[in-house]
Amino acid sequence: MLVFSLAIAVSAQVSVTTYQYDNSRAGANPDERILTTSNVNVNQFGKLFSLPVDGYVYGQPLYVSQVAISGKGTHNVVYIATEHDSVYAYDADTNTGANSAALWHVAFLNAAAGVTTVPYQDTGCSQITPEIGITSTPVIDPQSGVIYVVAMTKETAGGSTTYVHRLHALEIRSGMEMPGSPVVVQATYPGTGEGGSTLVFNPKNYKQRPGLLLLNGVVYTAWSSHCDEGAYHGWLIGYDAHSLQQTGIYNNTPNGNEGSFWAGGAAPAADPAGSIYLVAGNGSFNYSSGGPNLGESFIKLSSAAGLSVLDYFTPFNYASLNAADLDTGSSGVALLADAAGSVAHPHLMVGAGKEGRVYLLDRDAPGKLQPGSDSQIVQSLAGAIGGLFGNPAYFNQAVYLCGSGDNLKLFPISNAQLAAAPASQSARQFGFPGCVPTVSASGKTNGIVWILESSGTLHAYDASNLTRELYNSGQNAGRDSLGSYVKFSVPTVVNGNVYAGTQTAVNVYGLLPGGSAAMTVANAASGDATAVAPGSIISIYGPGLAQSTAFPTVFPLLMTMAGASVTIGGVPAPLFYASPNQINAQVPFTIPTGIAAVSVTLGSRVVGTANVAVQGAAPGLFLLAQDHAAALNQDSSVNSYSQPAAVGSVIAAFLTGLGAVDNPVPAATPASANPLSRVLATVTASLGGQPAAVQFAGLAPDWAGLYQVNLVVPHLAPGDYPLQIFVAGSASNAATVSVR
Repeated sequence: MLVFSLAIAVSAQVSVTTYQYDNSRAGANPDERILTTSNVNVNQFGKLFSLPVDGYVYGQPLYVSQVAISGKGTHNVVYIATEHDSVYAYDADTNTGANSAALWHVAFLNAAAGVTTVPYQDTGCSQITPEIGITSTPVIDPQSGVIYVVAMTKETAGGSTTYVHRLHALEIRSGMEMPGSPVVVQATYPGTGEGGSTLVFNPKNYKQRPGLLLLNGVVYTAWSSHCDEGAYHGWLIGYDAHSLQQTGIYNNTPNGNEGSFWAGGAAPAADPAGSIYLVAGNGSFNYSSGGPNLGESFIKLSSAAGLSVLDYFTPFNYASLNAADLDTGSSGVALLADAAGSVAHPHLMVGAGKEGRVYLLDRDAPGKLQPGSDSQIVQSLAGAIGGLFGNPAYFNQAVYLCGSGDNLKLFPISNAQLAAAPASQSARQFGFPGCVPTVSASGKTNGIVWILESSGTLHAYDASNLTRELYNSGQNAGRDSLGSYVKFSVPTVVNGNVYAGTQTAVNVYGLLPGGSAAMTVANAASGDATAVAPGSIISIYGPGLAQSTAFPTVFPLLMTMAGASVTIGGVPAPLFYASPNQINAQVPFTIPTGIAAVSVTLGSRVVGTANVAVQGAAPGLFLLAQDHAAALNQDSSVNSYSQPAAVGSVIAAFLTGLGAVDNPVPAATPASANPLSRVLATVTASLGGQPAAVQFAGLAPDWAGLYQVNLVVPHLAPGDYPLQIFVAGSASNAATVSVR
């Protein structure tokens, strides 16, 4: 209980553990509270520092907050993998002092033993130069604290040379290999495509191009060819995340050839039900006539017991796409939120390939193959964009696409229909290979689309109007130059910083120290900046707030951390967390309602001030991944799609801002379990629009500032439903609860 509470109380610090933020691959971080459309400009925003590495960074940088690094204290950490077969862990907030060097660095090479990266010439393909090592975006399991990466090596011994792919599982605290790690990637599959009855995975013929997928305790690796050289297929190979034992293999052209999974580096997508979505490139197809081959297709796989095809969509003109090398699989797919759908098509995904045709598909019934046209699918927009590499992005009922030789375009979507023409587009056209958009926002506000351009430029656009460019790194090139570019790469935007990989470094951009960016204050759970309540947990955002990253490990809470202190209405506020861009604090229970001044002092200098409205109650539900409520089921399991609550059972939802209690607790001090501290005002709840009886509403025992509401799940059909908590005329944000 205490560990769970700790995790959610600091959940305002976002972690990025997989390609494009989550398994939907929609490419949006809606929990960015620091960067806004007002402060991202050349005067307030720019390059802060660079983190040097030893090779090209094709994979998206990953980020985990508050990692206890072995022997080096607690840090927010950015994880970087390179084509020189290295993995780095750097402090994500600063490169000064002890943080000027990597926190740890692991290399999988041993030149003395003949173990090197693979020279690109060995593959007969120049798509990735000058060497091949780690190409894909790794994946991190935050629960076990493990990062998974696939490394390719060339190994020469005794006059013979072999090529090897290994899946490594590294502890994020130290970079040490986990027990049983690494494992050599090997696979066979029934099929006649290579002249016999069994296909054998030939490591030299493949690169592990798409990002890794972690789903229900299994790490999935997807494989592509080097250019279109030799005999190859599309492979998806799964490994148990704990034991690294192989759990399943799928091959999409077993009786044919080609059809590899490359997707411009995009990772396979997955939905909450455990289905996996991939897009195959040029390759053999005979599935509609009873064969097993699914080249040039969108493929939906079941992961329930191994890997098997559930459904598919193949464009009507797949043969001509094959003949012209117009891969459908040059891009992955983005799974869209249900708000984009309709009653007939509630679950959508969007993708496009080299042809520039945009496909809007029903995930429940993608469409299979229909000769002559694609009229059976939800929507097809021919020639809407240039050829797409990488992935679309989705945010706030809009799809963002950036094709090769084309503009970055915004297509609104409503009732399962994309607008036929973009509502806005960038003034600039982007040459090959276009760009891969990623979106940061605070809920549905302050949306910013970020892209990396092949000229070596970072761009930021207003997500609601792409004609408005907020910033680009060429506006002050002497200060902000990206330096170099890696194709199909996508920046990571998290907790006020932008991490952009290049050929030699990851550059870190953010609000400039000493700038005029305003400090903001919000509910730490909901992000609502309109009001806070006495006793609640708040997040304070701004540049240069603290010297480093710190958080307490015991109660009572401290009043100063990382050199920073906070006062609210002139009263010192206890601190949960401090970093250069964010401080989490508790509003003292003694603060009266009205307007209160919030002040942050670093050392002896005031570095930020803001006013905040204080009212008797300002409820905010803490969230887990993908807007799921931070809630425990009656059996103490964390509520999720795979662990739903039973009708009639009691769940405990965690939030802040419910106001005064009958057994007052001093700020900074944890609440008692006996006696409990119950909220004085009446608290009600609704789940799926139905009243949910509240059995308890008060401070969560053994914690400070954290409230707990125990409620009975009403009679609802199995599904996901919005939960809201109401107190003293104020409503919380909505958060999802799964019911069975």
